[in-house]
Amino acid sequence: MSSPDPNQPLVGLTLPGPLVDEDWLAPRLGTPGLVILDASVGAHRGAGQRIPGARPFDIDGALSDHSAAVPHTMPDAGRFAEELGSLGVDDGSTVVVYDGAGIYSSARAWWMLRAMGFDRAAVLDGGLPAWAAAGLPVENEKSAYCGPHGSFTARPRPGLFVGSGQVTAALADPASAVFDARTRERFTGEVAEPRPGLRGGHMPGAVNLPFGELQHDGRMRPAHELRTAFAALAGDREKLVLSCGSGVTACVLALGAELAGYSEPAVYDGSWSEWGLPSHLPVVKGPGTEDHRAVGPDDVVR
Repeated sequence: MSSPDPNQPLVGLTLPGPLVDEDWLAPRLGTPGLVILDASVGAHRGAGQRIPGARPFDIDGALSDHSAAVPHTMPDAGRFAEELGSLGVDDGSTVVVYDGAGIYSSARAWWMLRAMGFDRAAVLDGGLPAWAAAGLPVENEKSAYCGPHGSFTARPRPGLFVGSGQVTAALADPASAVFDARTRERFTGEVAEPRPGLRGGHMPGAVNLPFGELQHDGRMRPAHELRTAFAALAGDREKLVLSCGSGVTACVLALGAELAGYSEPAVYDGSWSEWGLPSHLPVVKGPGTEDHRAVGPDDVVR
């Protein structure tokens, strides 16, 4: 793999879309202006290996608003800009995000960048597992980025993240479809939620599309298959609102929706971590509207 010539002027990289693969990324490692962000969470964070030069995009840490009542809440624009600058990201950077699970939390990082007005970002298809399986280089993970500070400007786009009020309105809107990316067992309420204190079930009128069904062998399915998966549940509705457990895998649905040709879907930032709390927000158990099942009073969990 040849290294870029540092004496050559910087030519901005052009991304082929919101998704790139290892064949696109590998020959561009080290290109000036290219920033690779590792957005791994949970057991995959700190797993010991990373793509050479990758910098930690810490969704569990500084890149969530820890003053919020629920996890993984989007930080405000000032905090986000400061954190991205501390990772050496400039307004003119080209960013590729990956995670250690394949495509899981990397989509959340990509959507956060989109929501802050930054479009020069893509997700690495298959993530670190696909990269390593291709025999491409990895290095021992380092805990922090110590390079030059970047100049990142946050330009928030209203509507890419929404709250419970907008979700409630979407559930009543015949032109909108609310998708839930959790497993079918969690959606129906057959199993307890992993976070303590949350009710089981789903929003009345929501449809269930587990995020893993948009993938095959750790990679996103082709665009036509993604479109078929969404259209099977949304019909001709083009306004999509996407939810999950804590706003992370809903962004996998957002990535799939964009690849499928939907225009600007919205992610419910609080997701089930908020909706599932004991509150006035209605919850039902059972298969849901995608099975054309009537919701009776005994199904509602208050």
